[in-house]
Amino acid sequence: MKKIIILSILASFVSTSCERDLDIVNPNAATVEAFWKNGGDAVAGVNAVYSTLHRGAISRWMPFYYIVRSDEGRSTSPATEIVNNMDQFIITDYNFWGAYDIWKDLYVGVFRANQVLDNVPKIDMDETMKQRVIGEAKFLRALFYYNLVSLWGNVPLMLQTSTPEDKPATAGMDVIWAQIEQDLSEAATALPTTYAAPDKGRATQGAAYALLAKAHMQQRDYTSALVPLQWLVEGPGKALYNLTPSHRDNFMISTENNVESVFEWQFELNAGENHDDDTDMGRPDNLNYGTSIAQFFGPSGVGWSDGEAHRWLTNEFTETTTGGQRDPRLANSLLFDFTDPAGPGATMVYGQTFTQRYGPGNNRVWFRKFQNDHWKNFEGYNSPNNWRYIRYADVLLMYAESLNATGSTAAAYQYVDRVRQRAGLPTLTAAKPGLTQPQFLDQIKHERITELSGEGHRWNDLARWGDLGPGLAVRDPAFANFVVGKHELLPIPQQEIDINPKLDQNTNW
Repeated sequence: MKKIIILSILASFVSTSCERDLDIVNPNAATVEAFWKNGGDAVAGVNAVYSTLHRGAISRWMPFYYIVRSDEGRSTSPATEIVNNMDQFIITDYNFWGAYDIWKDLYVGVFRANQVLDNVPKIDMDETMKQRVIGEAKFLRALFYYNLVSLWGNVPLMLQTSTPEDKPATAGMDVIWAQIEQDLSEAATALPTTYAAPDKGRATQGAAYALLAKAHMQQRDYTSALVPLQWLVEGPGKALYNLTPSHRDNFMISTENNVESVFEWQFELNAGENHDDDTDMGRPDNLNYGTSIAQFFGPSGVGWSDGEAHRWLTNEFTETTTGGQRDPRLANSLLFDFTDPAGPGATMVYGQTFTQRYGPGNNRVWFRKFQNDHWKNFEGYNSPNNWRYIRYADVLLMYAESLNATGSTAAAYQYVDRVRQRAGLPTLTAAKPGLTQPQFLDQIKHERITELSGEGHRWNDLARWGDLGPGLAVRDPAFANFVVGKHELLPIPQQEIDINPKLDQNTNW
């Protein structure tokens, strides 16, 4: 799907005079009525929904929020509004652009998905393709709402193409979750299990089931989560997905859309760009098909370093492999003075040693997974490195967590073992047999850090486990500002409330 040209569908506007209604049609612009005519229009329409993932607020700031707001990340940005609002739980402006832009772009995605769902059913086209497109739109709408409910909780639920006059009421989290579950369940029945090469990256049946499991788990409904997870791990998904030979395979541009990929956001370099520096000039269409997340997480001297990792993460990788080596996931996940076990003089950071760049005694740590140091010595605003949103390793750990939560701890061991064995570690079965249910959950918390740190899952993990609170200040001093019952959710943007009296502000904001 990296080579598909993404088109955006824009609604036509009506101008109103104080004297009389006046409809003016721009002869150079396609109208909604003229567009939705055939199967090609349907595919172009759903491609526009996917293109929402390229928008800067979603491709950059949304992962940034999930990572930096959790205890694994921090911000040392010179922009104090980023530090205060995204990291320190000091929010005085309810219209802060970093959050409000995410809100707006997620609703752009909802709007585009609703256009597909309102118009494609009426098109005379191949029925299999029609159902696939509808399934993709439902998956993507669920994805957008999954992030809206995760970040803001109680939000407007819009299921038809909106108009400027719409003023939807706040819907409770239970209503939003129920719609997400419905969309994903219906998407799973319509989506294929795989795609041919040109369409790699589109939503599949497995992606719908994996996101459905995440939705159930965030509501602590582990029994329901087992159903889609069983499809993925013990059912048809068993033949479709597996772990890659190397953990590192999941973070390089040469091994995208591999056997471990359940759903990943597709990025690419723009045609005509100068790839010898960090500019993105020469774009023929002024669109960016890459992501700037690598630039904002890039180490000092390479990127902006607006987001960094906390040092405590390096101490989670204490186990050695069966061959007596360090856990290879440490070097895959983090850039710091001992990414190379030989130390800062041997650790390479974009073509220079750590010592050359930062001098002796520097203990800063950066997330490495979606950086581009494996193929170039600089970053920029146009990274082609796909964001692996759901990996099969995540699915296996989700399954183990759900089995444990429903009383099947012994059966859960084997799925953790698979993840550990790929890293070369002893099996959990051998290392820690007979764990109780709470002990196994503690182990899962550790396993998710070592396998998934810096991938944007940590905030929802902490929320699901009930671990968000001032107690996390021992790892992340920002949590000393955390108020239980308030900071689990962001405030609804005040501008939205000002123009829509049906919206309610979140509790304690």
